Amino acid sequence: MKQRFANLLLVAISCHLIMPVAVAQKKSINPGINRSYENPDVKKYIGRFEQEGRDVYDHRHAVVKACNMKPGATVADIGAGTGLFTRMFSPLVGAQGRIYAVDISEKFVKHIEKTAEKDGLTNITGVICSQDSVRLPPGSVDLAFICDTYHHFEFPQKTMRSIHRALKPVGQLILIDFHRIEGVSPAWTLKHLRAGQKVFVQEIEKAGFRQVEEKKGLMKHSYFVRFVKVKK
Repeated sequence: MKQRFANLLLVAISCHLIMPVAVAQKKSINPGINRSYENPDVKKYIGRFEQEGRDVYDHRHAVVKACNMKPGATVADIGAGTGLFTRMFSPLVGAQGRIYAVDISEKFVKHIEKTAEKDGLTNITGVICSQDSVRLPPGSVDLAFICDTYHHFEFPQKTMRSIHRALKPVGQLILIDFHRIEGVSPAWTLKHLRAGQKVFVQEIEKAGFRQVEEKKGLMKHSYFVRFVKVKK
Protein backbone atom coordinates (compact mmCIF):
# COMPACT_ATOMS: atom_id res chain seq x y z
CA MET A 1 0.00 0.00 0.00
CA LYS A 2 2.81 2.40 0.91
CA GLN A 3 4.65 1.55 -2.31
CA ARG A 4 1.48 2.12 -4.36
CA PHE A 5 0.98 5.50 -2.68
CA ALA A 6 4.60 6.42 -3.35
CA ASN A 7 4.20 5.51 -7.02
CA LEU A 8 1.03 7.60 -7.31
CA LEU A 9 2.79 10.50 -5.60
CA LEU A 10 5.69 10.24 -8.04
CA VAL A 11 3.30 10.28 -11.00
CA ALA A 12 1.48 13.31 -9.58
CA ILE A 13 4.74 15.19 -9.09
CA SER A 14 5.87 14.31 -12.60
CA CYS A 15 2.61 15.50 -14.10
CA HIS A 16 2.86 18.72 -12.14
CA LEU A 17 6.34 19.38 -13.54
CA ILE A 18 5.44 18.45 -17.10
CA MET A 19 2.06 20.15 -17.28
CA PRO A 20 3.30 23.78 -17.51
CA VAL A 21 5.57 22.84 -20.41
CA ALA A 22 2.74 21.10 -22.25
CA VAL A 23 0.37 23.98 -21.67
CA ALA A 24 3.00 26.45 -22.83
CA GLN A 25 3.10 24.63 -26.16
CA LYS A 26 -0.63 25.14 -26.68
CA LYS A 27 -1.10 28.70 -25.44
CA SER A 28 0.74 31.90 -26.25
CA ILE A 29 2.87 32.98 -23.31
CA ASN A 30 2.37 36.63 -24.24
CA PRO A 31 -0.87 37.07 -26.22
CA GLY A 32 -1.09 40.24 -28.24
CA ILE A 33 2.58 41.23 -28.09
CA ASN A 34 2.79 41.03 -31.89
CA ARG A 35 -0.55 42.67 -32.68
CA SER A 36 1.12 45.86 -33.90
CA TYR A 37 2.93 43.84 -36.59
CA GLU A 38 -0.22 42.42 -38.14
CA ASN A 39 -0.61 45.48 -40.37
CA PRO A 40 2.41 47.70 -39.68
CA ASP A 41 3.16 51.11 -41.14
CA VAL A 42 6.52 50.20 -42.64
CA LYS A 43 7.78 53.78 -42.90
CA LYS A 44 6.95 54.33 -39.24
CA TYR A 45 8.93 51.27 -38.22
CA ILE A 46 11.89 52.22 -40.39
CA GLY A 47 12.02 55.41 -38.36
CA ARG A 48 11.85 53.40 -35.15
CA PHE A 49 14.20 50.53 -36.01
CA GLU A 50 16.77 52.36 -38.12
CA GLN A 51 17.56 55.50 -36.16
CA GLU A 52 20.22 56.79 -33.81
CA GLY A 53 19.45 56.05 -30.18
CA ARG A 54 18.41 52.45 -30.73
CA ASP A 55 21.12 50.36 -29.11
CA VAL A 56 21.56 47.77 -31.85
CA TYR A 57 21.44 50.46 -34.55
CA ASP A 58 24.08 52.59 -32.83
CA HIS A 59 26.33 49.52 -32.56
CA ARG A 60 25.24 47.78 -35.77
CA HIS A 61 28.72 47.63 -37.30
CA ALA A 62 30.16 46.10 -34.12
CA VAL A 63 27.29 43.60 -34.05
CA VAL A 64 27.85 42.56 -37.65
CA LYS A 65 31.59 42.19 -37.07
CA ALA A 66 30.96 40.05 -33.98
CA CYS A 67 28.70 37.73 -35.98
CA ASN A 68 31.75 36.73 -38.05
CA MET A 69 29.85 35.97 -41.24
CA LYS A 70 31.53 33.63 -43.70
CA PRO A 71 31.31 33.85 -47.51
CA GLY A 72 28.90 31.22 -48.80
CA ALA A 73 27.02 30.90 -45.50
CA THR A 74 23.25 30.64 -45.22
CA VAL A 75 21.91 32.96 -42.54
CA ALA A 76 18.38 33.30 -41.14
CA ASP A 77 17.54 36.77 -39.83
CA ILE A 78 14.71 35.79 -37.47
CA GLY A 79 12.34 38.70 -36.96
CA ALA A 80 14.03 40.68 -39.71
CA GLY A 81 11.69 43.65 -39.32
CA THR A 82 12.58 46.37 -41.83
CA GLY A 83 15.67 44.45 -42.95
CA LEU A 84 18.53 46.42 -41.40
CA PHE A 85 20.72 43.42 -40.64
CA THR A 86 19.46 41.44 -43.62
CA ARG A 87 20.91 44.11 -45.89
CA MET A 88 24.16 44.33 -43.93
CA PHE A 89 24.65 40.55 -43.97
CA SER A 90 23.98 40.18 -47.70
CA PRO A 91 27.36 41.31 -49.11
CA LEU A 92 29.25 39.41 -46.42
CA VAL A 93 27.95 35.98 -47.45
CA GLY A 94 28.32 36.86 -51.13
CA ALA A 95 26.73 35.44 -54.25
CA GLN A 96 27.21 31.86 -53.04
CA GLY A 97 25.49 32.60 -49.75
CA ARG A 98 21.85 33.12 -48.82
CA ILE A 99 20.03 35.37 -46.35
CA TYR A 100 16.55 34.34 -45.25
CA ALA A 101 14.63 37.39 -44.02
CA VAL A 102 12.10 35.78 -41.68
CA ASP A 103 9.21 37.71 -40.17
CA ILE A 104 5.56 37.23 -39.19
CA SER A 105 4.64 40.46 -40.99
CA GLU A 106 3.98 40.07 -44.70
CA LYS A 107 4.42 43.83 -45.12
CA PHE A 108 7.91 43.70 -43.63
CA VAL A 109 8.89 40.75 -45.81
CA LYS A 110 7.61 42.41 -48.97
CA HIS A 111 9.43 45.62 -48.07
CA ILE A 112 12.70 43.71 -47.61
CA GLU A 113 12.27 41.87 -50.91
CA LYS A 114 11.45 45.10 -52.76
CA THR A 115 14.43 46.92 -51.22
CA ALA A 116 16.76 44.00 -51.99
CA GLU A 117 15.67 43.98 -55.63
CA LYS A 118 16.16 47.75 -55.87
CA ASP A 119 19.66 47.50 -54.34
CA GLY A 120 20.67 44.49 -56.41
CA LEU A 121 20.95 42.16 -53.40
CA THR A 122 20.09 38.91 -55.16
CA ASN A 123 20.90 36.53 -52.29
CA ILE A 124 17.99 37.59 -50.07
CA THR A 125 14.85 35.47 -49.74
CA GLY A 126 11.84 36.60 -47.75
CA VAL A 127 10.01 34.11 -45.54
CA ILE A 128 6.69 34.77 -43.83
CA CYS A 129 6.80 32.68 -40.66
CA SER A 130 4.09 31.71 -38.20
CA GLN A 131 3.90 32.39 -34.48
CA ASP A 132 5.33 28.95 -33.70
CA SER A 133 7.62 28.12 -36.62
CA VAL A 134 10.24 29.87 -38.74
CA ARG A 135 9.14 27.72 -41.70
CA LEU A 136 12.63 27.04 -43.01
CA PRO A 137 13.80 23.79 -44.65
CA PRO A 138 15.45 21.25 -42.33
CA GLY A 139 19.24 21.47 -42.21
CA SER A 140 19.36 24.54 -44.44
CA VAL A 141 20.89 27.23 -42.21
CA ASP A 142 24.42 27.84 -40.91
CA LEU A 143 23.51 30.70 -38.56
CA ALA A 144 20.26 31.90 -37.01
CA PHE A 145 20.32 35.54 -35.92
CA ILE A 146 17.69 36.64 -33.36
CA CYS A 147 17.97 40.34 -32.58
CA ASP A 148 15.50 42.07 -30.22
CA THR A 149 13.00 39.41 -31.25
CA TYR A 150 13.15 36.48 -28.85
CA HIS A 151 11.01 38.29 -26.28
CA HIS A 152 8.34 38.52 -29.01
CA PHE A 153 8.14 34.73 -29.43
CA GLU A 154 4.65 33.74 -28.32
CA PHE A 155 5.53 30.05 -28.53
CA PRO A 156 9.27 30.01 -27.76
CA GLN A 157 9.58 26.25 -27.32
CA LYS A 158 7.96 25.46 -30.66
CA THR A 159 9.74 28.27 -32.45
CA MET A 160 13.13 27.23 -31.08
CA ARG A 161 12.49 23.62 -32.08
CA SER A 162 11.79 24.82 -35.63
CA ILE A 163 15.06 26.79 -35.60
CA HIS A 164 16.89 23.73 -34.27
CA ARG A 165 15.52 21.69 -37.18
CA ALA A 166 16.44 24.38 -39.71
CA LEU A 167 20.07 24.59 -38.58
CA LYS A 168 22.75 22.35 -40.00
CA PRO A 169 24.42 19.87 -37.59
CA VAL A 170 27.16 22.38 -36.76
CA GLY A 171 24.85 25.38 -36.98
CA GLN A 172 25.05 28.38 -34.66
CA LEU A 173 22.59 30.80 -33.13
CA ILE A 174 23.13 34.38 -32.01
CA LEU A 175 20.80 35.97 -29.48
CA ILE A 176 20.66 39.72 -28.93
CA ASP A 177 18.10 41.13 -26.53
CA PHE A 178 17.68 43.80 -23.88
CA HIS A 179 19.15 43.51 -20.42
CA ARG A 180 16.22 43.21 -18.02
CA ILE A 181 17.42 44.04 -14.52
CA GLU A 182 15.09 45.13 -11.73
CA GLY A 183 16.04 48.56 -10.41
CA VAL A 184 18.36 49.19 -13.36
CA SER A 185 16.49 48.73 -16.63
CA PRO A 186 13.96 51.34 -17.83
CA ALA A 187 10.30 50.85 -16.90
CA TRP A 188 9.44 50.11 -20.55
CA THR A 189 11.91 47.23 -20.66
CA LEU A 190 10.70 45.77 -17.37
CA LYS A 191 7.12 45.88 -18.58
CA HIS A 192 7.73 44.76 -22.17
CA LEU A 193 10.09 41.83 -21.55
CA ARG A 194 8.74 38.81 -19.71
CA ALA A 195 12.22 37.74 -18.54
CA GLY A 196 15.90 38.54 -18.65
CA GLN A 197 19.03 36.99 -20.11
CA LYS A 198 19.33 34.08 -17.68
CA VAL A 199 15.83 32.77 -18.38
CA PHE A 200 16.11 33.21 -22.16
CA VAL A 201 19.47 31.41 -22.24
CA GLN A 202 18.05 28.53 -20.19
CA GLU A 203 15.08 28.21 -22.54
CA ILE A 204 17.30 28.15 -25.60
CA GLU A 205 19.64 25.59 -24.07
CA LYS A 206 16.66 23.36 -23.27
CA ALA A 207 15.70 23.55 -26.95
CA GLY A 208 18.97 21.86 -27.92
CA PHE A 209 21.68 24.51 -27.83
CA ARG A 210 24.84 25.20 -25.84
CA GLN A 211 26.16 28.68 -25.08
CA VAL A 212 29.73 29.10 -26.29
CA GLU A 213 30.32 32.86 -26.22
CA GLU A 214 29.12 36.15 -24.77
CA LYS A 215 30.39 39.48 -26.08
CA LYS A 216 30.33 41.71 -23.03
CA GLY A 217 30.30 45.47 -23.49
CA LEU A 218 29.39 45.27 -27.15
CA MET A 219 26.26 47.37 -26.57
CA LYS A 220 25.00 49.60 -23.78
CA HIS A 221 21.60 48.08 -23.07
CA SER A 222 21.68 44.72 -24.82
CA TYR A 223 23.60 41.44 -24.64
CA PHE A 224 25.14 39.30 -27.38
CA VAL A 225 25.27 35.53 -26.83
CA ARG A 226 26.33 32.79 -29.25
CA PHE A 227 25.12 29.18 -29.12
CA VAL A 228 25.91 26.03 -31.05
CA LYS A 229 23.39 23.37 -31.96
CA VAL A 230 23.69 20.10 -30.04
CA LYS A 231 21.89 16.82 -30.52
CA LYS A 232 18.66 16.58 -28.57
